Amino acid sequence: MIKDCPICFSKREISFQANVLRKHTVNYLYCISCGLLQTETPYWLNEAYNNPVVDADTGLILRNVNLSKKLACILFFIFCHKGKYQDIAGGYGILTRLMRDFGFDFYWSDLYCKNIFAKGFDVSTAIPPFNAITAFEVLEHVEDPLCFIRENLNKAGTSTIIFSTELFKSKPPDPMSWWYYALSTGQHISFYQRRTLEIIANKLTLRLYSHNNFHILTDKRINYSLFRIMTSRLSGLLYYYVKENMTSKTYDDHEKLIR
Repeated sequence: MIKDCPICFSKREISFQANVLRKHTVNYLYCISCGLLQTETPYWLNEAYNNPVVDADTGLILRNVNLSKKLACILFFIFCHKGKYQDIAGGYGILTRLMRDFGFDFYWSDLYCKNIFAKGFDVSTAIPPFNAITAFEVLEHVEDPLCFIRENLNKAGTSTIIFSTELFKSKPPDPMSWWYYALSTGQHISFYQRRTLEIIANKLTLRLYSHNNFHILTDKRINYSLFRIMTSRLSGLLYYYVKENMTSKTYDDHEKLIR
C-alpha cells in the first residue's frame, strides 16, 4: 500500500523504480499535488548509514568552505550578525567551526554523527531561542520534511530556517540522468520542487525565499534581490568585507576550551 504524501496528504503514484545501494529495487513515489518525490519507506537506511558521511564524498571540505562564505554574507547583510545560530544535522562540525571562525555565534547538533571540529559548542551548551537554524544538505535525507522543519523550529525557538537542497522542475528526472538521487549511497530519499517548498511555507505560515539550491523559510520580510546577490558568485568577494567587520571567535574559543 502506498502511503499518502507527508506534506499535502494527497495520493501518490509510482513514478519509476531504481536500484539503490546496487542491491535494492526501490519504488519512487510522486505527488502530483505538491511535487514531492520520495522513495518508498526506506527500509535500507541502517545499511546506508553504516558510515554517516560517505567515504567517497571528497568535496565535503570544499563545499563547507564555499557554503560558509555565502552563509556569512546572508547573516551579516540580511539577518543579525550578533545573533545566535544552530546548525542541525551538522555532521562533523565543519560548518559550525568555520562560522565561529568568522565570528558568528554558532552551535552544532547532529543525532547520528560525531562532533569532531566544533567540540565545546554543542547545542546543549547554548540556551534557546536562536535567531535561526541552518540545515544544509539535510532535507533530502528526511522522510517527513514538514514535521522535521516544524519540530526543529519549535525546539530552537525561531521562525527562520536557512537550508539547501537541489530542486527539480516539472516531472521527476530520469534516475540515470540526475546525480542527486545518490543511488549508490541510499541516503537521499526526498526530492523537491519549488512549489513543494512553497506549500511547506504556506503550511508553516512562513515566507519562502529561494535561489538556486539556497532556500530560506522565515516570518521576516527580506530583500530578495539582496538574497540573490548573497547566494551568487559575488558572495566570494563580499565575504572579505564580512570577515573584516566581524571579530573571529577562533582564539576566544581556544581559550575557553583550555579553561
